[in-house]
Amino acid sequence: MKIAMIGQKGIPASFGGVERHVEELAPRLVKRGHKVTVYVRPHYTMSKMKSFCGVKLISLPSFKTKHFDAISHTLFATIHALFQDYDIIHYHSGGPSLVSWIPRIFRPRIKIIATFHSLERLHQKWGLLARLILRLGEWTCVKFPHQTITVSKYLKQYCLDMYGKDTVYIPNGVSVKFTKSRAAKKIKKDYGLMTDQYILTVSRLIPTKGIHYLIEAYKKLKTRKSLVIVGDSAYTDDYVKRLYKLADNDPRIIFTGFQKGKSLSELYSNTYLFVLPSEVEGLPVSLLEAAGFGKRTLTSDIPANLEIVKVNDQVIGYTFRNKSINDLSKKLDEIIKHPKSTQKTGKLARTVVHKEFNWHKIARETENLYIV
Repeated sequence: MKIAMIGQKGIPASFGGVERHVEELAPRLVKRGHKVTVYVRPHYTMSKMKSFCGVKLISLPSFKTKHFDAISHTLFATIHALFQDYDIIHYHSGGPSLVSWIPRIFRPRIKIIATFHSLERLHQKWGLLARLILRLGEWTCVKFPHQTITVSKYLKQYCLDMYGKDTVYIPNGVSVKFTKSRAAKKIKKDYGLMTDQYILTVSRLIPTKGIHYLIEAYKKLKTRKSLVIVGDSAYTDDYVKRLYKLADNDPRIIFTGFQKGKSLSELYSNTYLFVLPSEVEGLPVSLLEAAGFGKRTLTSDIPANLEIVKVNDQVIGYTFRNKSINDLSKKLDEIIKHPKSTQKTGKLARTVVHKEFNWHKIARETENLYIV
């Protein structure tokens, strides 16, 4: 089959859970004998890059602003796709699904698939009008495509309750290759970081990721372990300034900006603890990756996180009350003080997530949905 993927910023992924998802899924579909095209944005993927792991890349422009970057690129990609001989057009996320009606009308032979990755409208960076449009995007994501995929059981239930649509649950995954253990070489040189001597969080720096809770909770601790914050602004410069102000020049708190490849792998591989204090998630790839490295994890007790922390009655991570700085600080202190007992949970996490959130299985299930 000839498959087009639209909505992601690009691949290979430098940041973003959707981009990581497409980076893992598309090449595996190629290996299964399909011709896959991924539409990319030039400010994310270099326009001179024409392919990645057998996946064809088509770079089209966008209006690079907070409100028009995604939808403008998606519209241009959709128009381009109408004149190609695709069997499948696969939209990623609710916002891009706003235009999924176009190929349904003008190219009815093409099968349209959409993946519902998260509740984007709940992100605090959006104003009222943007949230209303993203709410419409949710509706189009479940109503216009032939089939809709949800990446978590929580989102599957949400779509059923809110829109009366029974979607297909296919989760995000974790890469065995990416989660191979690495020595702390580059991160030691760049940031002076040593194995088990830091706490890690990885995310875009937007309010709903809850990094402000983590900084405030961490500052209550008397620990020599550093707090390493990986990520950067996503049209949220004011929030980033707030985080730096909260850090208050504490030498233990390190902001690295976005990281990828070897540096990111080393950061995961050598951390003592991974923390995800999000207020809202779809099914967080960063948490899956940390668990895939066999690391201790501490997350807010929101439904999407609990799907990873508690798998088939197996508890493979720790939780704190969402938005509670005091509970987060207490749990951080407990995990730091009990390295041996908490390490067992991390080792179990690696085994469980590689079995339950396997990208080869995910690619096979996605392919089956294309064929049906």
